[in-house]
Amino acid sequence: MAAFTRSDDLQGATFVGANLRGARFVESVLSAVVMRGVDVDGADIDAPWLRDGAFLVNGVDVVGFVEAELDRRFPGRAQRYAPDPDGLRAAWAVLQRTWDATLDRAAAMPAGTVDVSVDGEWSFAQTLRHLVLATDTWLGKAILQLDQPFHPLGQVDSGAAAVGGRDLSVFTTRTPSYPEVLEARAGRVAMVRDLLADITAEELDAPRANPHAPQHPETVRSCLHVILEEEWEHHRFAVRDLDTLDAADGA
Repeated sequence: MAAFTRSDDLQGATFVGANLRGARFVESVLSAVVMRGVDVDGADIDAPWLRDGAFLVNGVDVVGFVEAELDRRFPGRAQRYAPDPDGLRAAWAVLQRTWDATLDRAAAMPAGTVDVSVDGEWSFAQTLRHLVLATDTWLGKAILQLDQPFHPLGQVDSGAAAVGGRDLSVFTTRTPSYPEVLEARAGRVAMVRDLLADITAEELDAPRANPHAPQHPETVRSCLHVILEEEWEHHRFAVRDLDTLDAADGA
């Protein structure tokens, strides 16, 4: 099976009569791709940043429809860009109630479920570890401006370089136990909750640097919006994979 990676330049390529059935595109740039007369039956597209642009299907921009349906499926998701302190506190509270229910669901599933990967994606435990890293990046580093904000259990992409000011030697190379993951995750959830508890509108406007690209300005508010976006997107991924595991277990 052919494999094309970041080193392959396929920009502007033309595929005519090509059979791409079953092909998988992971972390690939498909912006401005044009498809005409294509068979997309059963296609499965996951684009976390869909809301930031346009996605045309038969000439219809479907972004609004997709966003509205996701907000319907995940009550509270629509609050993730709340602009004021009270709205952000409410957004975080409903998000954590949602995660609590999902954690309870995972705990009730067969032993080892939290460490199972579906289609090569992160396991449930790895997803929680990634959210630890996301919180450390956007709260610890960006908002609080800590010298060393990173928990050693944070989930880093395999093969990643030191990006966003992260020294990868900080992170453990062992696989932590699930109780350790839950403890780290609970600590980071509490950090966000404590910050939001008494934050003011003026503090939300305070300037910050993007932790991945310091030349791009952020505010405390926009950093919190990134945290909420990360939380909701990875919750969606986690639920998707738990559904798959549930279905396989009941087959």
